[in-house]
This record gives sequence, structure tokens and C-alpha cells, in this order.
Amino acid sequence: MNIDTSVQTSSVSLAENNNPLAIKSNPSQKDSAAWLHVAIHELLRECDLTLQQLDAVAVSEGPGSYTGLRVGMATAKGLCYVLKKPLIFINTLQMMAVAAQNETADLICPMIDARRKEVFTAVFDRHLNFILPPINLILDETSFFDLLQHHSITFFGNGSPKFEPLMKHPNAVFKSFEINALLMVPLSHLKFVKQDFADLAYSEPFYGKDFHSITRQSL
Repeated sequence: MNIDTSVQTSSVSLAENNNPLAIKSNPSQKDSAAWLHVAIHELLRECDLTLQQLDAVAVSEGPGSYTGLRVGMATAKGLCYVLKKPLIFINTLQMMAVAAQNETADLICPMIDARRKEVFTAVFDRHLNFILPPINLILDETSFFDLLQHHSITFFGNGSPKFEPLMKHPNAVFKSFEINALLMVPLSHLKFVKQDFADLAYSEPFYGKDFHSITRQSL
């Protein structure tokens, strides 16, 4: 099972091995706490499965909405604790990057809206390896300048509209993708195979660090 409550749309999906089975989504993240448990039970019933048949529970760890992350994390931990199943953490930005993996641009840059000119972001290659690790960034016209000199980059996510008016470089491509828990499937499957599990007792959401600007010299 994959749970994402970190972005503007909450969702939960089921998969068998690396094959998606079903998904439920809620366009209003604000009522995730009330919606999530009901959605999980409905999803399992529709797939003729029980909670006990789950092999693991994956959850988007952030960055993203503080409240959303707490809701998703509490639900995933609760299920894993009761069912005695492993917990898997998926970085939200890496989950988003899956949506753009088949684009023709060299690099992938998901952006989550924070406030004003600020975003949570990271840069990935097309194999989903980190080129720039997750950061909280104050956007300006020089952001990602050095990378854009040598690479085309696909920018997307609900934070990218605030960057598009600032960025006129020809290597910058702006797209729109649906972001939901189906994107977690290949990542959570890989972690399950590797037995890359989170610590059920001590793991916490990744909220991010203090916001900062990036100069041309630092990218």
C-alpha cells in the first residue's frame, strides 16, 4: 500500500509487486485525516483484500504540507505497528519525478509550493538519481542557471508556475503532471525488494530546512 498526503491531492494506492492495482484520490488535502482511513478500507474491499494481506506500507515522507505529512505518517505507522508490517519512506520530490521520467529533457525538477517565491525542490536525472538534493529555495531569475547552461530541465509541480515568469532560458521546459500515490509504486517496490525499511519507532517526516537562495556559482 502507498499513501501520499504531502501534496495538494491526497491519495492511496495498492500494487502487487511492481504492478498498480487501484487508487483512490481526494482533491481536498485539508480533510485527509477523515478521508484516509475510509479510503483505505474501501480500496481494500474493492480489490478483495484485507489489511492482513498487505506486505508493507509506504508513505511519502516529505517535503510537503506539514499537516498532510503528519496525517500520512501517523496512518502508515499505525497500520505497520498493528499489522507488524515494514514501513517504507518515499521522498515526495522523488515520487513526483517519476511523473516526468519519460520526458525528453535531460533533468527533472519537481517543485512544491511553499509560500511567496519559495518552493521545496530537487533535481534528478532520468534514472531518478539526485543531481541536487532536496532543498527549500527562494526562486529568482538566476536559479538553476549553471545547470541550464548545459542541460534541458523539465520543471513542474504546483510550485513551478511562480518560477515560469522568472525563467526565460531556452533549456527550461514547463509541464503539468498529475501527482498521486501511483507514482510511488516503482519506488516502494524497489525499496521492498532491497528491504530498505524505515525505523517504525523513530522515523519522522522530512519537513525541510531553512529557506535560502542559490546563486549562479552554487549550481
